[in-house]
Amino acid sequence: MKRTLAEPFKIKMVEPLRVTTESHRQQALQTAGYNPFLLNSDDVFIDLLTDSGTGAMSERQWAGMMQGDESYAGARSWKHLETVVKQLTGMDYILPTHQGRAAERILYGILGGKGKVFLSNTHFDTTRANIEFTGASAFDLMPDQALDLELELPFKGNIDLKKLEEAITHHRPENVAAVIMTVTNNSAGGQPVSMENIRAVRTICNNHNLMLVLDGCRIAENSYFIKQREAGYSDKTYEAIAREMLGLCDAFVMSAKKDGMVNMGGLLCLRDDKLGRECTNLLIISEGFTTYGGLSGRDMEAMAIGLTEVFDPDYLHYRIRSTAYLGEHLRKKGIPVVWPIGGHAVYVDAKKIIQPDSGSPISGANAGVRFIYQRRHPLRGGRQCDVWQIR
Repeated sequence: MKRTLAEPFKIKMVEPLRVTTESHRQQALQTAGYNPFLLNSDDVFIDLLTDSGTGAMSERQWAGMMQGDESYAGARSWKHLETVVKQLTGMDYILPTHQGRAAERILYGILGGKGKVFLSNTHFDTTRANIEFTGASAFDLMPDQALDLELELPFKGNIDLKKLEEAITHHRPENVAAVIMTVTNNSAGGQPVSMENIRAVRTICNNHNLMLVLDGCRIAENSYFIKQREAGYSDKTYEAIAREMLGLCDAFVMSAKKDGMVNMGGLLCLRDDKLGRECTNLLIISEGFTTYGGLSGRDMEAMAIGLTEVFDPDYLHYRIRSTAYLGEHLRKKGIPVVWPIGGHAVYVDAKKIIQPDSGSPISGANAGVRFIYQRRHPLRGGRQCDVWQIR
């Protein structure tokens, strides 16, 4: 097992955390209906809910924010962001949004509609919601072997090419609004997608005249795995690998709160002129003018800097190895996790830990872990759901 790494950065500022007692945390969980989304942040000592927009920014990002141009149109900060993103994507239409789901709503609101279908390796939850809100349907097409959570595969996030061809034939190409490749495959455990797989999907889309969208909020992480695991990429930079991925796609949707390394922001990038104009018009009436799209100038400045800093080799290696370090140690202690460990998070297989019918902890390697199964616990507002409490 590889050792973890020291942080390849110095910390210039600290933020105090409130140290709580176990009884305080138990009461806070009970008050929140055992739903972590309803907890007050002051009651959380170690926050592992998400990394989306919750991290610290760099010294260059903070310095850039002080130089942010807040002009309504044609701001310097917009020009900086546009230049960085065009160099990365090679696309002409660069539309900033306040976050990724806003970009999804614009794009899929235009492409979707009743009778339309979207095909993906795995749709993220907001992606599926925005698609289905239009009346369209979303289908996930992962390979069967990737559904084995313990099986070690280098690119477990790939789309099944045979299933993709069959789905296109079944639904008919004219009804397929787009094929969406999510990198890394978040809902499948943060698993990477190979360049070979994306290239094969591009060929299938060309054969059927279909649009290929890259949902690339973790494109730097996926580039890391391609460089480390795929033949022919060991000598390429992470940024060059990202540009190659984007070069295979017609559109790029991103929540910049991940690999943009900012606390708020998103992107929608397109090649097609007609679709680009349609999305631009919808952006103006819903997000803001085209040169700010719901973001302040300082936000765009920080995003432009973050989209270059994220490809730093030392940073990416530290980030991926730190995640793997946690997952490897959990697995060694008998906690079932999605294997191999993905990029941004460790996914625990809760279904294997607890027997849902009885609520009893399973025996064996996990016998020392205490669990409580809480059935249909009332949430605030009277709603009810099934919840798992790990103590």
